[in-house]
Amino acid sequence: MNADPFVHHITHPLVQHKLTLMRRKDASTSSFRRLLNELSMLMTYEVTRDMEVTYIDIETPMEAMRAPTIDGKKLALISILRAGTGILDGMLQVVPGARVGHIGMYRDPNTLQPVEYFFKVPQNMEEREAIVVDPMLATGNSAVAAITRIKKTHPRSIKFMCLLTCPEGIACMRGAHPDVHIYTAAIDRELNDHGYIMPGLGDAGDRIFGTK
Repeated sequence: MNADPFVHHITHPLVQHKLTLMRRKDASTSSFRRLLNELSMLMTYEVTRDMEVTYIDIETPMEAMRAPTIDGKKLALISILRAGTGILDGMLQVVPGARVGHIGMYRDPNTLQPVEYFFKVPQNMEEREAIVVDPMLATGNSAVAAITRIKKTHPRSIKFMCLLTCPEGIACMRGAHPDVHIYTAAIDRELNDHGYIMPGLGDAGDRIFGTK
């Protein structure tokens, strides 16, 4: 069991079952997308568990009452391109009022450091809670760079949600951004020499978009 209160390993049986089906190398592109959509919805319940609620007056068929509600517009879902896009649809089914942002990164072949090529987030980020999404937290370099950039917009809070991570990715994120909570469905064994999570599920972007 993970002892770090900032790392949330989502072990719900439905989450783990769907992740197992996604890991299989013979899973088709269409089934991988469907499972990712379903898994994203399930994980959204956990990552939004502590969202603030406000109480409003409503009428049930029986009587008047004060009932809790959330303001989805205060939530900003920020996808790290390109693979993070595959997580958004499921999350938006659960919180359709959320605003969406995107940040594009590529790895410089010489320095191996992430370089930003696109950044667009909702206005008034200081009023919003940000959830940054990417299927993998592997080396952690891109996620750390993305969150560093997003922090410049001064959101109320930042969380990071991924399907898979590993000890190296967690250490990188915790070292750079110790205030950011990590939500993940699996903490796998290690990175290989090419920076892939092992046993992992391969390249999430290629499997989502059928590009390999």
